Amino acid sequence: MAAACRTSPTPTNLSGPRGRSPSIPRFPTIRCASQPLRTPSKTLATADPVPAFLSVTAFAPATVANLGPGFDFLGCALDGVGDTVTVSVDPAISPGTLSISSISGSAASAAKLRRDPLWNCAGIAGIAAMRALGVRSVGLSLHLEKGLPLGSGLGSSAASAAAAAVAVDGLFGGRLSLGDLVLAGLESEKKVSGYHADNVAPSIMGGFVLIRSYDPLELLRLEFPTGQDLYFVLVSPEFEAPTKKMRAALPAEVKMKDHVHNCSQAAALAAAVVQGDVKLLGMAMSSDGIVEPRRAPLIPGMVAVKKAAIEAGAFGCTISGAGPTAVAVIDGEEKGKEIGDRMVEAFLRDGELKASATVARLDRIGARVISSSAF
Repeated sequence: MAAACRTSPTPTNLSGPRGRSPSIPRFPTIRCASQPLRTPSKTLATADPVPAFLSVTAFAPATVANLGPGFDFLGCALDGVGDTVTVSVDPAISPGTLSISSISGSAASAAKLRRDPLWNCAGIAGIAAMRALGVRSVGLSLHLEKGLPLGSGLGSSAASAAAAAVAVDGLFGGRLSLGDLVLAGLESEKKVSGYHADNVAPSIMGGFVLIRSYDPLELLRLEFPTGQDLYFVLVSPEFEAPTKKMRAALPAEVKMKDHVHNCSQAAALAAAVVQGDVKLLGMAMSSDGIVEPRRAPLIPGMVAVKKAAIEAGAFGCTISGAGPTAVAVIDGEEKGKEIGDRMVEAFLRDGELKASATVARLDRIGARVISSSAF
C-alpha cells in the first residue's frame, strides 16, 4: 500500500478542487508509515481519476545531501536552481502509460539522458505516481527540462523525479500525500543511485528533511527559523565523481570513537538548523570524520577548497552529496560571492580544475506546480 501519513499540525485536505491549480501544504513534521509503492492505496487505485488539467508544469529544486555528518539521512533544498517537468494528457499515448516526448536544457545533460521512461528518473517517478493514483484511462506525455548538470552532487536525478511526481499528481488535482510523492521519487532513486531519500525528500518537501527511518519511512521536517538568512556557496568543478565510485571509497567498518564523534556532530547539525545557528551549522557540517575524509582525496583540490572557504569567512564547508561540488554556508549573499571566488581559485590552483560558483538560499517550499493549462 502507499504511504499513510501523519502530520503535525493536522493537515488540510491534500486533494485540490477541480479547475484550480493544486496547492501542496507544507508541514514541519511528516511521518510516513509505508509499504512499497508497487501496490497503490485502494482508494486512489480504484478511482481511475479524471484529469483536472490538460497539462501541468512543475519545478523541483536542487538539493544538498549529507551536509557532512548527515550521510544518507539529512538534506536540504536550494532556491532558484532545479529541474522542470511538463506532463500533458496525450490521446496518442496508450491509456495508463507515460511517454517522454522530449528532453531539453543543459546540452551535456540532455544528450546523456535516455527517453525510455523505464530508464529515466522523471519517467520512473512519473509512472510510480500514475500507479499510486490508479490512472488507467488516459496516456501521458512528459517533457523534461534539465536545469541541473548530471553527477554534480546537487541531486540532479532527484530533482527530475520530484518534478515529475508532482506534475503527474498536479494533473489530477493534487490527490497524493507528500509521503506518496516521496515514495514515487524513491522508486526512481532506487533504480539509478540507491534507496536513499536525502535528496528526493527535501526536493519535494523543501527546507531541511531528516530521514529518521526507511522501514517504515519516517521523514522529519526541520524548520530553519523564518526571518534568518542562510546561504549556500556552491562551487562545481569540471570533474565527474560517479556516485558508485564515491560510495565504493567508504569504509566497510567504523571505529567506535568515529561513530560517537559523527553522531554528536549530526545531532549538533540538527540542533543548529532548528535554532537558526548558522555558525554552529557550519562547524558541525565541517566535522564529518567518516565519509568526507575518504571522498575528498578523490576530488582534486577539495581539501584546499575547504580550507580556502573557511579562511575566507565561511562558517563551514564540505562535499555536497557524493561530489564533486563543494558547499559552504554563510549568512550573507555578498560575502558568499567572495567566498565562492576563493574556492574557485583553490580548485584551479591546487586541483587544476576549472570551476563555477553559485550562491543560493535555502528553498523552504520544495517541488511545486508553476503553471497549468485547462482543457
